[in-house]
Amino acid sequence: MSSKACRGPVRSLVLCFLAIFSLGASGAHAQTYPAKTIEWISHTSAGSGTDLWNRNVSVILEKEKILNVPFIHTNRVGGNGLIAYQYLKNKKGDPYIVMAMAVSVILSLSILPDTGLALDSVTPIIRMAQDPQVVAVRTESKFKTYKELISAARDGNVVAGITGPTGSGRMALYYIERDTGAKFKYVTFKGGGDAVLATLGGHVEVTTENLSEMLPLVEAGKMRLLAVTGERRFKQAPDVPTLKELGYKTVVATGRGFGMAPGVPKEAAATMEQALKRVYDSQAYKDYADRNMFEDAYLNSADFAKALVAQRADQLEFLKAVGIVK
Repeated sequence: MSSKACRGPVRSLVLCFLAIFSLGASGAHAQTYPAKTIEWISHTSAGSGTDLWNRNVSVILEKEKILNVPFIHTNRVGGNGLIAYQYLKNKKGDPYIVMAMAVSVILSLSILPDTGLALDSVTPIIRMAQDPQVVAVRTESKFKTYKELISAARDGNVVAGITGPTGSGRMALYYIERDTGAKFKYVTFKGGGDAVLATLGGHVEVTTENLSEMLPLVEAGKMRLLAVTGERRFKQAPDVPTLKELGYKTVVATGRGFGMAPGVPKEAAATMEQALKRVYDSQAYKDYADRNMFEDAYLNSADFAKALVAQRADQLEFLKAVGIVK
């Protein structure tokens, strides 16, 4: 089934997406998979939220002896995820590549013209969590509260660090601008970790990336959180309000999951889903998720595929509103 065919109505998209799993292989393959090194890909730079997510999950896979094969981590950075997802698409049928998915990235790439990518360019395996964004500044910042930041940003002179024009951090700022009348200037980085470091160094004034990318800096007193975009406050920062508590409707988080190449044998996809579900059920993962205040958002492969189709409409609305697509 072609990518073009998967750009149609929602029902067609769902059917197309689920058809990925019908591309099977022999039972003998299922008995031997995995039999060699698996490449674990992040589309962002080392230290970013997606990279940290990818590495922590694979560590649990190894320590819990869930998959007894080696892992190689690669950061295929560029084009706001385009390089990594094109690589994955070009490895059609190869079950030895696993992609750490930030949901907004594949949604945007499936919408943007001339990427050559659609939702069937990846086989969704599992969604495990939602990783809320935070509004953060360095401790030396003149902005002590969210109200002070917004007041200054209404003049259009506050510079924000983001990972790309289509990511969750940018989406959070879009809704903040819409709800408050603020207008930020933007500097784009290759990963959330880079945006955080730029904020820490005073090169930009604020970032809206994930808590996981700056938690050690927050705990060390080097970064200050002004607001949380999730449903609830962080226990690590109980005095920091959510945007909902401040009177706004904004709730934005990065969906965290994993995918494989299109057309992978269904037995291999099922094996990987089972392995990652064991990670999700482990105490080691629960401790990791609790420390980083991930919101539980488990979906199996079929439901993950359906959720991506449903969320695509919201992503399209966002991309139209900021003028990225017409």
